[in-house]
Amino acid sequence: MTATDAGRTAGRIPDLRYQEAENDLRAAVRDLLDDRCPWPSVLARTETDQPNDPAAWRSLATELGCAGLLIPESYGGAGATYREAAVVAEETGRAVAPVPYLGSAVVATAALLDSGDELLKGLAEGQVTATLAVGFGQTPLGAGEGLATAVRVGGPRPGDQAGRARLTGTVAGVADALLADVLLVPGDGVPFGLYAVDASAPGVRRTPVVSLDATRPLCDLAFEAVPARAVATGAAASRAVASALAAGAAMLACEQLGTAQRCLDMTVAYVKERRQFARPVGSFQALKHRLADVWVQLTQARAAARYAAACLADGNPDTPVAIALAKAACGDAAVHAAQECVQLHGGIGFTWEHPAHLLLKRAKSGSMAFGTPDRHRAALAALVNLPPAAEVDDHDPEDF
Repeated sequence: MTATDAGRTAGRIPDLRYQEAENDLRAAVRDLLDDRCPWPSVLARTETDQPNDPAAWRSLATELGCAGLLIPESYGGAGATYREAAVVAEETGRAVAPVPYLGSAVVATAALLDSGDELLKGLAEGQVTATLAVGFGQTPLGAGEGLATAVRVGGPRPGDQAGRARLTGTVAGVADALLADVLLVPGDGVPFGLYAVDASAPGVRRTPVVSLDATRPLCDLAFEAVPARAVATGAAASRAVASALAAGAAMLACEQLGTAQRCLDMTVAYVKERRQFARPVGSFQALKHRLADVWVQLTQARAAARYAAACLADGNPDTPVAIALAKAACGDAAVHAAQECVQLHGGIGFTWEHPAHLLLKRAKSGSMAFGTPDRHRAALAALVNLPPAAEVDDHDPEDF
């Protein structure tokens, strides 16, 4: 199914242009992050034992209401769509902001939306931060595919509240868990379930691990007979996890779009100022070609990311195709733009004191999270029924 066919199936062709409200939201978020997360501050925080910035997150979550963008107004949220959430994701990627927007306001929220769970109100108010206890490298689930988890569901103990279960197991490499108040844990039981766990409860252990991107720290989670409340069970739980992973992949693609745009903007500004042989280095044709390649790739990635956000917002049947395309395109574009940013800044681009390495690490780690570009291209080929390469090679060239 083509993008045009999918749009017609959904009743209309999505408008991929940024709307006035989205541009206003972008301006507000950019102003806040420029004030609260300037890159010298972000860089300094990576050298501490608290790389996340709780104060910046509180401002983003409560002052601007970004924590509740996707949550219906009946729960105190903004009742916005993934189009608006995508704009915020772009800005957090641009600023390399050390805040759990992706994990809490997108992934955890998406897991809870259909359940109507009581946590939605706390998330909307910015008083609760949550994350889905799934490894950051987990690829979105395909149709009918289940999530394998090492967390087992046990029965309650004497004195436990009614409806409680006990979880035991481990999850490796979880993003945005260090700052989370609540962990949404998929549990392997009969039936499969999604459980809410107090992150500070006895029996929960959070162990920070070395992450390529220090602005988005990862940690390993361990649960030892931890009391948990069921959020969803059976097919509803499977749908909740699948929806969360799909939303995470799409919004991460939008985040990478913002990172790539910041890399291009910084590099263009630098080559206009840096002079060699009494002329700006940006006037050299070889550099023009390299930056033009980045611009073309970024423009294509923007269209893919916007389409994925629009499909999620509209419930378009082409959503799985759009997400796979966006994640593959934006992952490659962000890494390419960041590599060129480092190299075209010359010697200064390779120093710790310059923000280029922050952008490169965010781009590279993001390209591997929620499925690598190659994994998404493989998924895309299956979704649109492309024949394997061997079958294509067997055709006579004249057939094409």
